[in-house]
Amino acid sequence: MARSVLAFELQPRLRFPHAGREAFGPGKAELLCHIAATGSIRTAATEMGMSYHRAWQLVKGMNLLFRVPLVTVSRGGGTGGGAHLTRAGEEVLTRYTRMEQACAGATRTDWQALLRLLRK
Repeated sequence: MARSVLAFELQPRLRFPHAGREAFGPGKAELLCHIAATGSIRTAATEMGMSYHRAWQLVKGMNLLFRVPLVTVSRGGGTGGGAHLTRAGEEVLTRYTRMEQACAGATRTDWQALLRLLRK
């Protein structure tokens, strides 16, 4: 079956400070988005199809990667727990998203040229 050119999509991936396990990249940015939207690491993990344990490890890693924590948590119990982005977390997510959008814009012309060269 022939592939449609419309099926091709450029997906620039930004990672910092390096490409190792502790790097901040698209997966961690997505996790921050889900935490911000849901107020819960567990719900964010479920929405992303990952275990709560894995999501919690990623949050701990992000909090250690930056000078200040990106996510704060409060324990459950009668009041219900939760997780929230700190100001730093909001700033990191905003700037990372803006950088991704800038990369997509910067590569748009070359990507269009490459699309014309791909098999259909």
